[in-house]
Amino acid sequence: MLLDDDFPQKTRLTLTRCSLSPQGQTTVESDEFSAMINPAEFTLDRAISYNTEPTIGQLGSDVKFSAIQPEKVKFNLVLDGTGVVPAATPADANKSVRQHLADLLKVVYKYDGPRHEPSRVRLLWGSFIFYGRMESMSTQYTLFRPNGDPLRAKVTLAFVRFLSKNEEVLASNRSSPDLSHSVEVRMGDTLPLLCQRIYGDSRYYLDVARFNDLSHFRRLVPGARLHFPPLA
Repeated sequence: MLLDDDFPQKTRLTLTRCSLSPQGQTTVESDEFSAMINPAEFTLDRAISYNTEPTIGQLGSDVKFSAIQPEKVKFNLVLDGTGVVPAATPADANKSVRQHLADLLKVVYKYDGPRHEPSRVRLLWGSFIFYGRMESMSTQYTLFRPNGDPLRAKVTLAFVRFLSKNEEVLASNRSSPDLSHSVEVRMGDTLPLLCQRIYGDSRYYLDVARFNDLSHFRRLVPGARLHFPPLA
């Protein structure tokens, strides 16, 4: 799908710890990790499962739809303790690689004792938003001090998408009323303005455009109804 050419200001990839209420509402918490260097590559995988089990005497396989698998993302992060790479935030200045790694683990790997499960994570990079859980994490240390302390590491992360019950209903039936926000477009409305009004952040406009299959988000038709999924 082609959207209007519009490139948001360059920002750092951030990973934020999230929680899920008993009502199925995702809440973004305060624990956050910002990439020192944005990934050079970012992989988004989609897959569909089919039932191809053959029967006796069957000449061919009738490929029947089974399920749409959760989307997965994979990317690398560089953790640097040499001081050459500027810190993501002032609080990160002069941190060692081990400290950076501990901050990252607190967001993506920390076990939620009361819920008896790992935490959920929001990935935010420009207009890209992804809610998921860490599937795998591999750390490769590439530079060391004479005493053996690591000075640089490459962390490979993989996440599998998480959908709350509300979001799953919206994703499976986009014609149904939005369980959070269903808005009728009025004269003068713009997508960034509506996102600012609903989410408190206009940067979600590209994601809302994709969710509603809008090819020209700059030209909203008065009277049209847009669905705004619960992003946070």
